[in-house]
Amino acid sequence: MPFLYEQLDTLREYGTVKEIPTYIQENVNPDFILRPYQTAAFENFITYFENDRMCRKPTQTLFHMATGSGKTMIMAGLMLYLYKRGYRNFLFFVNLSNIVKKTKDNFLNQLSSKYLFADEIRIDGERIPVKEVNNFQYTDENAINICFTTTQGLHSDMWFAKENAISFDDFTDKKVVLISDEAHHLNVDTKTLEKNKDEQASYHSWEQTVRRIFETNKDNILLEFSATCDLNNPQIKAEYESKIVYDYPLSKFRADGFSKEIKTLRTDVSIMERAIQAVMLSQYRLKVFQDNRLSVKPVVLFKSDKIANSTAFMQSFIETVAGLTGNELQRISGLTDNETLQEAYGYFAKNGISFDQLAQELKEDFSAEHCISANDDKEAEARQLALNSLEDTSNPYRAIFEVKKLDEGWDVLNLFDIVRLYETRQSGGKKISPATVSEAQLIGRGARYCPFQVDAEQERFKRKYDTDIDNPLRICEELYYHCQNDSRYIGELNNALREIGVDLDKVVVREYVLKDDFKSDSLYREGLVFTNDRVVKGRNDVVGLLPSVREHVYSVRFATGSSGEDTIFGTPVMAERVTATYTYRTTIGDIAKINYAIVHKAICKYNVLKFNILRSYFPNLKSTREFVESENYLGGIKVEIVSAYEMPTPAILFAACMNVIGKVSESVSAIEEIYEGTKEFKAENIRDVFKNKKCNYTVLHDGGIGYSQNDSTVPTAWKIDLSREDWFAFEDNFGTSEEKAFVAYFKCYVPQLKAKYDKVYLLRNERQLHIYSFDGGERFEPDYLLFLHAPKGEGYEQLQVFIEPKGSHLVETDRWKEEFLLEIEGNAIPRKVFVDDNDYKVWGFHFFNQDMRSTEFAADMAKL
Repeated sequence: MPFLYEQLDTLREYGTVKEIPTYIQENVNPDFILRPYQTAAFENFITYFENDRMCRKPTQTLFHMATGSGKTMIMAGLMLYLYKRGYRNFLFFVNLSNIVKKTKDNFLNQLSSKYLFADEIRIDGERIPVKEVNNFQYTDENAINICFTTTQGLHSDMWFAKENAISFDDFTDKKVVLISDEAHHLNVDTKTLEKNKDEQASYHSWEQTVRRIFETNKDNILLEFSATCDLNNPQIKAEYESKIVYDYPLSKFRADGFSKEIKTLRTDVSIMERAIQAVMLSQYRLKVFQDNRLSVKPVVLFKSDKIANSTAFMQSFIETVAGLTGNELQRISGLTDNETLQEAYGYFAKNGISFDQLAQELKEDFSAEHCISANDDKEAEARQLALNSLEDTSNPYRAIFEVKKLDEGWDVLNLFDIVRLYETRQSGGKKISPATVSEAQLIGRGARYCPFQVDAEQERFKRKYDTDIDNPLRICEELYYHCQNDSRYIGELNNALREIGVDLDKVVVREYVLKDDFKSDSLYREGLVFTNDRVVKGRNDVVGLLPSVREHVYSVRFATGSSGEDTIFGTPVMAERVTATYTYRTTIGDIAKINYAIVHKAICKYNVLKFNILRSYFPNLKSTREFVESENYLGGIKVEIVSAYEMPTPAILFAACMNVIGKVSESVSAIEEIYEGTKEFKAENIRDVFKNKKCNYTVLHDGGIGYSQNDSTVPTAWKIDLSREDWFAFEDNFGTSEEKAFVAYFKCYVPQLKAKYDKVYLLRNERQLHIYSFDGGERFEPDYLLFLHAPKGEGYEQLQVFIEPKGSHLVETDRWKEEFLLEIEGNAIPRKVFVDDNDYKVWGFHFFNQDMRSTEFAADMAKL
């Protein structure tokens, strides 16, 4: 049986998921923009909840989402949605009391930087307050009423009556939404085998208590949230197959760029020396942030195995820091040859920061008043708000000391270093010890990305330097786990990280190295490369959707009825029943010609596409019909419909329109400014743009991305030792298989080109430069630049060509890029800073694709 989220993914493919209501984004904190996966989580729940055939009563769902993915934001949005659906009472419970305090602050304290709601919640024009209550006896019918408790506290209140406490009576005739955070703690019974009848009669577990409340009213809802649901446990899997409404594990969270990159820093030094290395690295990171005018204060966590050891180390650390000298820091800096630490020491030297100055800085920044312990229960409760607001500029703490108190429910973004203060391994066999699993989970919690931007084009909440790991800001996207250099422990830790979705072994580093001969050539030393800028386009000049939206090919697939049967035991026998499948290619404009009402009905489903709102984005738009029929808007958008019908039914055409127009509406909603690319291309020195470049690759396919062009897995026809080819500027090429095919193809033309030009160089552009489309100002980083150079009169002629190899599956989708490339020759105007006698030209070619563009690309090459 497929998981519930898999069934919903199928509905998403068919374009039948419900759109997220606009009042959710309007009523959450405007500083928290919903991320794509959060929007998808809302859509999944709403689709399930509003589908009477799918949704069970009472309703129980689990959001299985990575630590740091914003589960409390999902809770807040669901409260708004369910309030609109008639729910007023919300019971929030979690395993630990410190998480309850933190969550209260997030839901109730408008002064908190992590407050979840807008300053004023308005639904249907009515102002909706959020109130904390102790029970549901006399709640406000016009408010969101939240009762906060721990799982243990809820269990105790239910079975042992207390004055003003919540009781079973509260749930008799009221529908309630139960919200369980860190829900894996709720399943203590599900994990165990069935008890005998006497035990069942006498045993009141947490899970049973929640179950009894939940089943009191058929309209009750139980929303569970967990990052670590143990689906390897057969009982857990059987229980939750039909309940996991959205699945977003850490592996996907990390792959999508929403987490820090995780690194272990292993050293053979004493524990205190390791701690001092960590604070020096933290201070380096602070300065990199400051160099880029970013107000981020990096934090270090010191993790002990016992509270007594943590208390003792904290005291010893404070004393050691107070007595630090430049000589001591210089001695510690020479203990290891770690590349990252050496980078930090090199930065201090380059910027004139002596070890004596650094020692003084560390004395001030890591003094006693900047250190905080989270161990003692009373201490942790009193300091919970401080621990939950470490990112605030007014928060003074740089160092945290703890054992287990922060392993769950701790929201921190500016944690960049975790120092393990013990050197024992808890596992003696092949099984990973619980302590190491706990350490891996703490690392996962610390891997929340600390958002920042250094320019407006960057995505604030995602990693930016995976393909530019030499960039100084890369250190600001990494979490370092400092530990002993014990290969067996590191192996166990890597296995534990792999189990939670972090596979450090799959990340490989490749370096593009420029050849010395190229660096000594005058083209590199003195030559120019030309790129354009983007500028804000006045609204009155906007006459259509972005090219990347209107020229995208949207594929929508519907159930065809194909099926199969397999014989499992004995001789395998497979029986397939294949129903004829048809692909119907059309455009939104053509569907409108068949039946305009189909498209118009789909448009009416999306608030942002109402005409008065559309006009605010597109002032030149005359009518909704123009939006539907014009090639500049929806009219030319291509749609591929895969179904069991040669000619799709009106119902299928409507569902396809809903799917495609829903995606278009998302792009319209995201518009903040409209841009255009300049036709003037400014000059930069080639030597300042193209340098040696290190890149991370995580998904390697034989012969493809991440592999050398000379690797044994590369097809023979493409296999080249580029270190011996003087026309390729770098020592090697690690691009995709399509890129390797292009480089091999280009090699055949080199003799002809050398007969005409005195310099022929092909350069791989690994995000070292970018250009902007003339129509829409969309950023584009062509994979290759070809430089051709020939003497001309008193100077020379230089031809610069942008080239983009493209896989067949992307040729149509990225058509706007190809159209832009072909516009460059007739529109680009190279501008030099200084007048010279040289003639510069900037061109762009068709995509390189041997199956779909061989004739066009060959003609482009012939022009040279």
